[in-house]
Amino acid sequence: MQDHLIIFDTTLRDGEQSPGASMTKEEKIRIAWQLERMGVDVIEAGFPAASNGDFEAVKAVADIVKGSTVCGLARAIESDIHRTGEALRGAESARIHTFIATSPIHMKKKLRMSPEQVITQAVKAIKWASQYTDNIEFSPEDAGRSEIDFLCKILEAVVEAGAKTLNIPDTVGYTMPEQFGKLIATLRERIPNSDKAVFSVHCHNDLGLAVANSLSAVMNGARQVECTINGLGERAGNASLEEIVMAVRTRQDFFPCDTRIDATHIVPASKLVSGITGFPVQPNKAVVGANAFAHESGIHQDGVLKHRETYEIMRAEDVGWGANKLLLGKHSGRNAFRSRLLELGIEFESEEMLNNTFMRFKELADKKHEIFDEDLHALVSDEALVLQERYRLLSLTIHCETGEIPYARLIISDDGKELQAESDGSGPVDATFRAIEKLLSSGAELQLFSVNNITSGTDSQGEVTVRLQNRERIVNGHGADTDIVVASAKAYLSALNKLNSKLERAHPQV
Repeated sequence: MQDHLIIFDTTLRDGEQSPGASMTKEEKIRIAWQLERMGVDVIEAGFPAASNGDFEAVKAVADIVKGSTVCGLARAIESDIHRTGEALRGAESARIHTFIATSPIHMKKKLRMSPEQVITQAVKAIKWASQYTDNIEFSPEDAGRSEIDFLCKILEAVVEAGAKTLNIPDTVGYTMPEQFGKLIATLRERIPNSDKAVFSVHCHNDLGLAVANSLSAVMNGARQVECTINGLGERAGNASLEEIVMAVRTRQDFFPCDTRIDATHIVPASKLVSGITGFPVQPNKAVVGANAFAHESGIHQDGVLKHRETYEIMRAEDVGWGANKLLLGKHSGRNAFRSRLLELGIEFESEEMLNNTFMRFKELADKKHEIFDEDLHALVSDEALVLQERYRLLSLTIHCETGEIPYARLIISDDGKELQAESDGSGPVDATFRAIEKLLSSGAELQLFSVNNITSGTDSQGEVTVRLQNRERIVNGHGADTDIVVASAKAYLSALNKLNSKLERAHPQV
């Protein structure tokens, strides 16, 4: 029999650490639903000790997810682990993932602890975690730059203390595939009790090698891979779930294991995460990019038409392409609308929110002929933002004519008080942003302005992401509309609402 390769998804934790990618509790729940439907074995829902908001999000995911193990991250600190254990109490299957740095530079410069003290602390962390669950994972942070003798010593100690999974992270994306594979093989050979734990890997993509390193580790005995949807994550990101899953599945002649992932949910998951975080997927991204199964070369087109396998090693439909159309329109009723949302894992906290979203759906159906699942996700996100916002767009007038300076006139609501302003600019979007700043004087710097069509066609909703920085705070704002300028105004105000919020996440390693 083939080995089972465990897929540990950390989109909700490590993915969220991308600058501006913080998610609300409701957004985490929606992504968790999709991951569960996909068959992800372990969902790392967050870092409960980071903030009250993260605690509540992990708790909510733990309470609703039944088909996957829900995991929380904790430093090897007693208060962190108790906080994580409390957040996971409602989970049918819970895991506590604790970590401590093991490289000489981290122990000396960051922890200011001796190697012996680090081992003692790691063992204590396993004992604290065992009060809540026997499903405990341990990570030696910066393992790629740690000394092999010390790694063997600390990993043996934590397995003896009760750790069931040993996760070896390439925290800074430094190692090479051959080197990383050998590290996993060496640890499995040298640690006396290595057979009592599952070896896992968590690779970062700083040199573009996260997937290659992960797969090299799998070939050397690792049976869990930590990854994220779209490769989302800090800096250059993490190993991409869709690439890991499809590489292993496509090359069953090479890999001695397979995952339990339902790959038809991969593309919907990719689009959901992209829409919620505002991080667009590059067109040539493997598996989930818009061009992943497109052929322009005449030779390629001819070959594919004659026999698909000449240039395609996977079928587009096997990963979820072409299965996202919603057969609802402007004449569809509320029950059909609610049923489809439930199929997508979307539930409303109140009838008012359902009614408001349904009205937005009707308005959208009047504007575009075909409604897709991505449109629904955008509508729900938009409604969730409305309930939380201080600033809200009420109306926008744009004048744009060749040879004339564009200008914008807008009215916004500031906690119910109507404010209006107008401004010119180099284009309609610039004029709109200038008018908003005239009213609110946020002092924020625009770091990113990105426009993507949510679905295909000229009547598609445009999805705009705006990234603003004010001092050390970086936030992403999102807006969707069939009018790109309106979507831009919504996105800018969404970002300002987040900057106005007092809730901040702590970084897990601070």
